[in-house]
Amino acid sequence: MLITFKCRAAPDVVMLENLAQYLVGIVGKRLGQRGVITHDELGDAITKLEAAIVTDKQERAEHEGHFHEGEEGHDRHEVPIGLAQRAYPFLDMLRVAKKENADIVWGI
Repeated sequence: MLITFKCRAAPDVVMLENLAQYLVGIVGKRLGQRGVITHDELGDAITKLEAAIVTDKQERAEHEGHFHEGEEGHDRHEVPIGLAQRAYPFLDMLRVAKKENADIVWGI
């Protein structure tokens, strides 16, 4: 199922429900049928999401050496897309909404 985040200050952001649930959880919300991140909550939400991205990047850097690229007897592994790439449109929306004192809503 697709979830559409709306904000009067930014273009809509559409994502799959499981990613939306994960990102909304990071910022301290629950993904219900309807929801809102108020302009008062945006600073904390941005801080939490940015911290999660930094942690993800650090963990990915630590594990990069574990991909045995080109070694005999090891299959080629694709490096999965990181949180930074998946979260960028949502993080950008949070930042624009904060700058414009706008709320972000979904499910309406």
